[in-house]
Amino acid sequence: MESLDIVIVGGCGHVGLPLALSFADAGYRVGVDDIDTAKIERVRAGEVPFKEAGAEQLLRKLLPTGRLEFGSEPAMLERADTVVLVIGTPIDEFMNPSVTVFDRVVDELIPHIRPHCLVVLRSTVFPGTTEGVQRRLHAAGLEADVVFCPERIAEGHALEEIRSLPQLVGASSTNAYERAARLFEPLGVQIVRTTPREAELAKLLTNTWRYMKFAIANQFFQIAHRSGVDYNSVLGAIRNDYPRAADLPGPGFAAGPCLLKDTMQLSAYTPDHFPMGQAAMQINEGMPNYIIDSLDAHKPLAGRTLGILGMAFKGESDEDGREVVDIWGITGPIRL
Repeated sequence: MESLDIVIVGGCGHVGLPLALSFADAGYRVGVDDIDTAKIERVRAGEVPFKEAGAEQLLRKLLPTGRLEFGSEPAMLERADTVVLVIGTPIDEFMNPSVTVFDRVVDELIPHIRPHCLVVLRSTVFPGTTEGVQRRLHAAGLEADVVFCPERIAEGHALEEIRSLPQLVGASSTNAYERAARLFEPLGVQIVRTTPREAELAKLLTNTWRYMKFAIANQFFQIAHRSGVDYNSVLGAIRNDYPRAADLPGPGFAAGPCLLKDTMQLSAYTPDHFPMGQAAMQINEGMPNYIIDSLDAHKPLAGRTLGILGMAFKGESDEDGREVVDIWGITGPIRL
């Protein structure tokens, strides 16, 4: 079978597929490996299984070129000298990072990784993960280069941002850095070199910063609402031709699993030293209860069933509740 330039593990998801399309469009021969066979068949047939601007048109343009190959078996990795892992670090029921899934997947892939391979970690991981993967591969007798090159895209704008936003490359050696830089060079992006742990923290801090901005927006809403003030009017006045407040978000059910997860990872990384992150979690995750309590104070809700509308990533996206959305009808004094 023909060699591949790159194999992307988790290649049919929101992070992996736009990257695969971008690499293939830049001339690489790309293997798309994913355990979700239903998604593989949809993509192979020219259908992108989520909303991403321009992705379906690009996919259909690339399929006849033969630069995309799809599969669900790790044996595909044996045909490439570069492997991109789109595997993040989840949190457990106690809000602590759980690396067991990550370690299990890496162990399953080790028998199929070529010697001296470049292994690129792409999803958000707990600080120290890149170094841990390097040690794990070396213990298995693989002298691979492991780098952390985080995705930084906004879903829905991935194809545009993969080719425009600077790419962080967290590498522990000059050779690993140079290999990763050459990998991303055809995309025409600026390359920023860091250590692996610096890049891991940069990704966590970026997502945590967004989550905390949503928290202060929700706290401001609660302050205004409790005092009987229409917060929409206040927010409009704050933002009106005033650039230093232009990025103040509106209030809403914020961030879903991703930004919460990353904030909790950062909190676990600095035990007892990140009270602001804990406070942000309490504010954002407590917003549904605040709304229900406010409604109940106006008219008892016992025996009623409440439906919550607007739990979406953002306009024109099919994700479920990962970003802040305005709570229409309750941003001012609640009336039943």
